[in-house]
Amino acid sequence: MFRSFRKLSAVLIIAVIAVGFVAAEPVQLTMSFYKQEITQTLPKLLEAFTKANPDIVIMTEIHPNDGGATNAAAAAAGKLPDIMQQPAYSAIMENAKNGYILDLSRQPVMSKVIDGAKPSVTYNGKLYALPMDFAGIGIIYSKDIFAKYRLNPPTTYLDLQKVSDTLKKNGVTPFAGLLKENWSIGHFIEMVHSSMLGARVGNNGIFKFVADMNVGATSWDKIVDINALFKIMDWYKANMASNAVEMAWDQQQAAYIKGEAAMMVQGLWALPNAKDNPTLKSGFIPFPWSNKAAENRFFADVDSTFTVSAQSSPAKQAAALKFINWLASPEAVKIWTTDIQLTSTFKGADVSSMPSPFVDLMTSVNKLGSYPWVFSMMPTPTWEQAVKNGAHGYILGNMKPSDIVAEINSSWRTNYKK
Repeated sequence: MFRSFRKLSAVLIIAVIAVGFVAAEPVQLTMSFYKQEITQTLPKLLEAFTKANPDIVIMTEIHPNDGGATNAAAAAAGKLPDIMQQPAYSAIMENAKNGYILDLSRQPVMSKVIDGAKPSVTYNGKLYALPMDFAGIGIIYSKDIFAKYRLNPPTTYLDLQKVSDTLKKNGVTPFAGLLKENWSIGHFIEMVHSSMLGARVGNNGIFKFVADMNVGATSWDKIVDINALFKIMDWYKANMASNAVEMAWDQQQAAYIKGEAAMMVQGLWALPNAKDNPTLKSGFIPFPWSNKAAENRFFADVDSTFTVSAQSSPAKQAAALKFINWLASPEAVKIWTTDIQLTSTFKGADVSSMPSPFVDLMTSVNKLGSYPWVFSMMPTPTWEQAVKNGAHGYILGNMKPSDIVAEINSSWRTNYKK
């Protein structure tokens, strides 16, 4: 009887363990992301991960334009998402300083990242984020419209002006506008400012400029020709539709896709929407702000990264790190480049299936180099408020150049923390 009881007890224990195993709930992670252009394609990546890891489910939340402010508020409340898509440089460094994100230096995935991408996620010699894509901001143009009017992609500012004049004479708006929101014109002003800066002092000089701004040793308008910069902004707005200040993302995309406008100043993140029209053929060139062709390089750098919250539980951190390391797998890289259509920072990644504008970007960068993203290096509030709002205020006629410069200088000094 005793022996039978022991057997029965063993069976019950095994049954309890089995039931517990079957009934165990998967680890549920939260992920915040800011790239609104991947809203429809990101789920495929996450579904593939969950299929390979059924014990982990990732739920997403999008913060397209105020991700920095949203995450700052969540951090203060101790409620950061478990995984966060964040811009490179300042966002990473600020979160690392505050102890909000994990050091990823020893994660196996970091050995697969190209060396040139690592400075954008480095703080005090440690790697705090996984660089995911190298992106450029420039002119996306319609090859069919250019061919129709026998236009060559402009390589100088004078060429660009002539192209725009020809387009307008033929009833085509040169640039699809996006002036209802502040982020696109913020990118534009930083693209031109950084390009002017780089052309004069080189990329090492750009990094020195950032370091000097950090300690208040220079001014945002000291090195570049600010008057020329704002004249280019005036010209840019004048070559959009008359209702450009009412146009947001969807309206800009529609104007370009329908052929109402021949160009748009955007990053290649705009292409997934543009390719919805199967007959649309696009090219990608640097915005030619200068009449010296060699000075016109792409404004390009590491764009998005993934970080892991230091506020999450150990179990969730372990699951999040599993996802981070999985991203370098062939399956993940293929989805990232083919379906999500973003370049990859992993060594040897195959991007041959990507649209030709991505080839345009990398060919130009390999030949001429590029100008780094200073907006990603400045304090987050300076970029989110002083630069974006300043550029938007100017384009709407509400702010003067001198006011914008003063606001950027003041914000940078106030918000930079060693």
